[in-house]
Amino acid sequence: MHPGGSLAVKVVLFCGGQGTRLREHSDSLPKPLICIGGRPILWHLMRYYAHYGHTEFVLCLGYRGDLIRDYFLNYEECMSNDFTLSGDGGRVLHGSDVHDWSIRCLDTGLHSSIGQRLLLAREYVADEPIFLANYADGLSDLPLDRLIDEFASSRALVSFAAVPAPRTLTAVSADARGYVEAIGPPGDAHALINGGFFALRPGVFDFMREGEELLEQPFARLVAQGRLMSYRHAGFWQSLDTYADKVRFERMTARGECPWAVWRT
Repeated sequence: MHPGGSLAVKVVLFCGGQGTRLREHSDSLPKPLICIGGRPILWHLMRYYAHYGHTEFVLCLGYRGDLIRDYFLNYEECMSNDFTLSGDGGRVLHGSDVHDWSIRCLDTGLHSSIGQRLLLAREYVADEPIFLANYADGLSDLPLDRLIDEFASSRALVSFAAVPAPRTLTAVSADARGYVEAIGPPGDAHALINGGFFALRPGVFDFMREGEELLEQPFARLVAQGRLMSYRHAGFWQSLDTYADKVRFERMTARGECPWAVWRT
């Protein structure tokens, strides 16, 4: 059971993206393996879920899924955790992180949408009363236990984190003739976006069709039936979309400011 008291559930992570806006960082590395403070962002996200007791993962692979498989097949904890090496070559590991994780790697295609990847993972979560899902490129200090508890007591089939729109976007204001009057942050300070961190019931699959994107037609059907809800989170949330985001994450870890690392608190 996780810190909030709810039972452990399965976690589906969408790891198939190519990360085209991060190509200046790497031409061949899948976005989930881009490192933050020496660890892939995928590891940080999985460690977050493990903190809440959810250690059974289904990784929906696509672009360079072979590298993600290799990362876990050859995972060496001594390269990431403290250890003592004795004269006879013996090792004592001081700390462990993935020893109790269950990781199923599922090939869901190179160009599949999120909806298609979720449909391909259906057989692994269809018998679960609730399961979780997320993109593999964003971190947060979202209180996951509260999101799950609110969702469990609702009639919704899907809930997701609603987070403030990034203030790094630039809004342009112009007059009727097209002359710019102002350039600055978006005017609506209350605008929210989908931040991922989904909680779902298997009934969601009844609202999905082959070839559809999850956030479009299926979510529209859920809205029409009053079965889609959101959990507003005003705390830390950051996605890894560009090289500037990568630098931002690295600077935070260098300062020891890692609000997503809830397992350290």
